[in-house]
Amino acid sequence: MQEFQIGPQEAGQRFDKYLKKLLPEASSGFLYKMLRKKNFTLNGAKAAGDEVLQVKDEVKLFLSEETFQKFAGAAVTSREYQKLRSLNTVTGAGAPLAGTLNPASQGMPDIIYEDADILIINKPAGMLSQKAAPEDVSANEYILNYLIQKGELTEAQLRTFRPSVCNRLDRNTSGLLIAGKSLKGLQEMSAALKERSVQKYYRCLVLGEMRKAAQISGWLVKDPDTNRVTVLKQAPVPTRQSESQKPQRIETGYRPIAVGNGYTELEVHLITGRSHQIRAHLASIGHPVLGDPKYGDPAENRRLKKALPDVSQLLHAYRLEFADGRSFTAPVPEEYEAARAACLTASAGI
Repeated sequence: MQEFQIGPQEAGQRFDKYLKKLLPEASSGFLYKMLRKKNFTLNGAKAAGDEVLQVKDEVKLFLSEETFQKFAGAAVTSREYQKLRSLNTVTGAGAPLAGTLNPASQGMPDIIYEDADILIINKPAGMLSQKAAPEDVSANEYILNYLIQKGELTEAQLRTFRPSVCNRLDRNTSGLLIAGKSLKGLQEMSAALKERSVQKYYRCLVLGEMRKAAQISGWLVKDPDTNRVTVLKQAPVPTRQSESQKPQRIETGYRPIAVGNGYTELEVHLITGRSHQIRAHLASIGHPVLGDPKYGDPAENRRLKKALPDVSQLLHAYRLEFADGRSFTAPVPEEYEAARAACLTASAGI
């Protein structure tokens, strides 16, 4: 027999969903058969599977250890858990992130805010938000490692709930990244981001002088083969396309913070959150983000790199404003500060 107690991370989900995560190799038919036969119980009683789990609920599985291991895939989870727990040792503390704006050592990014349900970090440029390939180490892995080290994520809990980032930042964009530590936190933050009740503000340095605040709109079309987007002023004629290639309406607001020497620092309000939106939208109006390898000005980027070799894309997710009035800010990296001084001051210009 196996016994489990529901923790805060797992509460709020249906019992049958929990069982499927606990026993991923078992068929749905097997799970419901065990429920009918009372081989799986909830708080000592027969369950249908549609019950919503609460903290401290007790789950018992009347299975042999061999059967449990067969359906749980426990060996895979165990290997992953051990790898996550020793992440800092495996990667080597102090190893620089290639191509990063802030060449800080690998490890857990700075924590801006934490409670029982969510975690907000200041992601450095050069770090992925989530894995793009199995061998990648992203911000998500560092968050899992951090929770394991704190004793807030056990191997058993990892089988049934995986804390995860709720929003994503491009690899070379630094700044605020939200993660759900519990199912409640993940669901609530994901819903708030989808409903746009969380307002997102960025700081960036762009080519050209922009002296007036504005809100611009357009249509974004993504080419999945090149991972590039195109911004159109008018809605394109509908065609039979895949979901990923359908034009998406975009809205971007901005206001100048500082102007001079042929450059501008902007605060950008990301009204709609689409792939590469800020970078592509500003480039489409003739003001590309400095250091942007995909939508930037190549000659300008070369001048920037020559003057400041450590600087990359100068775009930073600066502030989050929640519907309940809470606001969180992540200071810009030192390299961003250096680039701002060099770009906006004629005597120190690039």
